[in-house]
Amino acid sequence: MAARKAFALRMDEKTLEAMQRWANDDLRSLNAQIEFVLREALRKQGRLPKQPDRDR
Repeated sequence: MAARKAFALRMDEKTLEAMQRWANDDLRSLNAQIEFVLREALRKQGRLPKQPDRDR
């Protein structure tokens, strides 16, 4: 498992509330939802390292 680092994240109240609603809808914690959204955005932009196929 990759090492995890903590850091403060500032965002406006409306964005935070919207993220919390989305997290609740997806049955995730707010932190997990933010990580999910960031990973998806990075993946779509091709900015994450390639993952080896697990089925091979």
